[in-house]
Amino acid sequence: MSPKAESKKSAAKSGEGFTAEEKDAMKARAQELKAEARASKNRDEGVKAVLGAIAQMKEHDRSMAKRLHELITAAVPELMPKTWYGMPAYANPEGKLICFFQAAGKFGVRYATFGFQPDAKLDDGNLWATAFALNELTPAEEARIIALVKKAVR
Repeated sequence: MSPKAESKKSAAKSGEGFTAEEKDAMKARAQELKAEARASKNRDEGVKAVLGAIAQMKEHDRSMAKRLHELITAAVPELMPKTWYGMPAYANPEGKLICFFQAAGKFGVRYATFGFQPDAKLDDGNLWATAFALNELTPAEEARIIALVKKAVR
């Protein structure tokens, strides 16, 4: 047996490797990259992809993701909606991912995540948050998210 095959076999035995959810996320990302290449940063295609991803979520995640989409696209219209690992995300005009939503149901966790990528301009000294647990969207959370997204692109 080749060393590569032996390595794969031992990884499977030891429990190392990717979960079904992680494999699904990687497949979704590969499809997204192909779609991005075809769409050439077409806003309508991005909106369609994001709304499609939101429609597939369980209700609680779906309502939060839909509201986040409304807030982000209204507050910072220059951000391009797209999907990232099958989840709603928003990129700057250069195509750099700024923020994303991860549904709780995607990986069976107790809270959704709203996060930022390294191109978000949230730097605040030597320590700042890049992701937030999200259980509910109240006016207070909405206001904070809008302020963070605006800061991230300015």
